[in-house]
Amino acid sequence: MARFIFLDEAARSLYADWETVARSSVAALHLYAGRHPHDPRLAELVGELSVRDQDFRRWWAGHDVARRTHGTKRFHHPVVGDLTLTYDVLAATDDPDQLLGVYTAEPGTASAEALRLLSAWTADARDNKDTAIPSARRGFA
Repeated sequence: MARFIFLDEAARSLYADWETVARSSVAALHLYAGRHPHDPRLAELVGELSVRDQDFRRWWAGHDVARRTHGTKRFHHPVVGDLTLTYDVLAATDDPDQLLGVYTAEPGTASAEALRLLSAWTADARDNKDTAIPSARRGFA
Protein backbone atom coordinates (compact mmCIF):
# COMPACT_ATOMS: atom_id res chain seq x y z
CA MET A 1 0.00 0.00 0.00
CA ALA A 2 2.85 2.39 0.81
CA ARG A 3 4.32 1.85 -2.66
CA PHE A 4 0.99 2.76 -4.22
CA ILE A 5 0.56 5.83 -2.03
CA PHE A 6 4.04 7.22 -2.69
CA LEU A 7 5.07 5.88 -6.08
CA ASP A 8 1.88 5.78 -8.15
CA GLU A 9 0.68 9.18 -9.37
CA ALA A 10 -2.88 7.82 -9.40
CA ALA A 11 -2.83 7.75 -5.59
CA ARG A 12 -2.28 11.49 -5.39
CA SER A 13 -5.44 12.11 -7.38
CA LEU A 14 -7.45 9.24 -5.83
CA TYR A 15 -7.09 10.44 -2.23
CA ALA A 16 -8.66 13.85 -1.70
CA ASP A 17 -6.52 14.20 1.45
CA TRP A 18 -3.42 12.55 0.02
CA GLU A 19 -1.00 14.11 2.51
CA THR A 20 -3.02 12.87 5.49
CA VAL A 21 -3.22 9.37 4.01
CA ALA A 22 0.49 9.39 3.18
CA ARG A 23 1.55 10.59 6.63
CA SER A 24 -0.68 7.96 8.22
CA SER A 25 1.01 5.31 6.10
CA VAL A 26 4.44 6.45 7.28
CA ALA A 27 3.30 6.45 10.91
CA ALA A 28 1.94 2.90 10.50
CA LEU A 29 5.26 1.78 9.00
CA HIS A 30 7.05 3.25 12.04
CA LEU A 31 4.73 1.24 14.30
CA TYR A 32 5.58 -1.92 12.36
CA ALA A 33 9.29 -1.08 12.48
CA GLY A 34 9.09 -0.85 16.26
CA ARG A 35 7.71 -4.38 16.41
CA HIS A 36 10.02 -5.79 13.73
CA PRO A 37 13.24 -3.74 13.76
CA HIS A 38 15.26 -6.32 11.80
CA ASP A 39 12.75 -7.03 9.02
CA PRO A 40 14.79 -6.94 5.78
CA ARG A 41 11.70 -6.39 3.61
CA LEU A 42 10.79 -3.31 5.64
CA ALA A 43 14.34 -1.99 5.32
CA GLU A 44 14.15 -2.54 1.57
CA LEU A 45 10.77 -0.76 1.35
CA VAL A 46 11.92 2.20 3.44
CA GLY A 47 15.09 2.48 1.35
CA GLU A 48 13.16 2.38 -1.91
CA LEU A 49 10.60 4.94 -0.81
CA SER A 50 13.27 7.19 0.69
CA VAL A 51 15.21 7.27 -2.57
CA ARG A 52 12.18 7.72 -4.81
CA ASP A 53 9.94 10.13 -2.87
CA GLN A 54 11.04 13.27 -1.02
CA ASP A 55 7.80 13.48 1.01
CA PHE A 56 8.32 9.96 2.33
CA ARG A 57 11.96 10.71 3.14
CA ARG A 58 11.03 13.86 5.08
CA TRP A 59 8.16 12.26 7.00
CA TRP A 60 10.09 9.07 7.78
CA ALA A 61 12.75 11.24 9.45
CA GLY A 62 10.01 12.70 11.67
CA HIS A 63 9.51 9.36 13.49
CA ASP A 64 5.74 9.75 13.99
CA VAL A 65 4.16 6.51 15.15
CA ALA A 66 0.44 5.82 14.97
CA ARG A 67 -2.17 3.22 14.29
CA ARG A 68 -5.42 4.39 12.78
CA THR A 69 -8.24 2.02 13.67
CA HIS A 70 -11.11 4.10 12.35
CA GLY A 71 -11.81 7.34 10.56
CA THR A 72 -12.99 8.90 7.33
CA LYS A 73 -11.29 9.05 3.94
CA ARG A 74 -12.28 11.13 0.95
CA PHE A 75 -11.66 9.86 -2.55
CA HIS A 76 -11.83 11.27 -6.09
CA HIS A 77 -12.84 8.11 -7.94
CA PRO A 78 -12.25 8.24 -11.72
CA VAL A 79 -15.60 6.59 -12.53
CA VAL A 80 -18.09 7.79 -9.89
CA GLY A 81 -16.49 11.00 -8.63
CA ASP A 82 -16.15 12.10 -5.02
CA LEU A 83 -16.69 9.63 -2.20
CA THR A 84 -16.57 10.02 1.56
CA LEU A 85 -16.19 6.68 3.31
CA THR A 86 -15.76 5.71 6.92
CA TYR A 87 -13.34 2.93 7.71
CA ASP A 88 -12.58 0.53 10.51
CA VAL A 89 -9.39 -1.50 10.73
CA LEU A 90 -9.62 -4.87 12.40
CA ALA A 91 -6.59 -6.83 13.60
CA ALA A 92 -6.44 -10.61 13.93
CA THR A 93 -6.19 -11.49 17.62
CA ASP A 94 -3.40 -14.01 17.06
CA ASP A 95 -1.42 -11.78 14.67
CA PRO A 96 -1.80 -8.01 15.09
CA ASP A 97 0.14 -7.44 11.85
CA GLN A 98 -2.72 -9.00 9.86
CA LEU A 99 -5.21 -6.20 9.27
CA LEU A 100 -8.55 -5.97 7.53
CA GLY A 101 -9.89 -2.58 6.48
CA VAL A 102 -13.63 -2.18 6.01
CA TYR A 103 -14.98 0.88 4.18
CA THR A 104 -18.63 1.94 4.32
CA ALA A 105 -20.74 4.85 3.16
CA GLU A 106 -23.47 6.48 5.19
CA PRO A 107 -26.80 5.12 3.87
CA GLY A 108 -28.71 7.52 1.66
CA THR A 109 -25.68 9.64 0.78
CA ALA A 110 -24.15 10.39 -2.59
CA SER A 111 -21.23 8.17 -1.56
CA ALA A 112 -23.58 5.23 -0.91
CA GLU A 113 -25.10 5.73 -4.35
CA ALA A 114 -21.63 5.92 -5.90
CA LEU A 115 -20.67 2.61 -4.27
CA ARG A 116 -23.89 1.06 -5.58
CA LEU A 117 -23.00 2.30 -9.07
CA LEU A 118 -19.48 0.88 -8.78
CA SER A 119 -20.89 -2.45 -7.66
CA ALA A 120 -23.24 -2.55 -10.64
CA TRP A 121 -20.47 -1.45 -12.99
CA THR A 122 -18.09 -4.20 -11.83
CA ALA A 123 -20.90 -6.77 -11.91
CA ASP A 124 -21.62 -5.79 -15.53
CA ALA A 125 -17.93 -6.12 -16.34
CA ARG A 126 -17.85 -9.61 -14.77
CA ASP A 127 -21.02 -10.65 -16.61
CA ASN A 128 -19.52 -9.48 -19.91
CA LYS A 129 -16.01 -10.74 -19.24
CA ASP A 130 -15.88 -12.74 -22.45
CA THR A 131 -16.41 -9.62 -24.56
CA ALA A 132 -15.83 -6.37 -22.70
CA ILE A 133 -12.85 -7.02 -20.49
CA PRO A 134 -10.58 -8.96 -22.90
CA SER A 135 -11.02 -6.35 -25.62
CA ALA A 136 -10.17 -3.61 -23.16
CA ARG A 137 -7.10 -5.53 -22.05
CA ARG A 138 -5.94 -6.00 -25.64
CA GLY A 139 -5.69 -2.23 -25.89
CA PHE A 140 -3.09 -2.21 -23.10
CA ALA A 141 -1.09 -5.22 -24.22
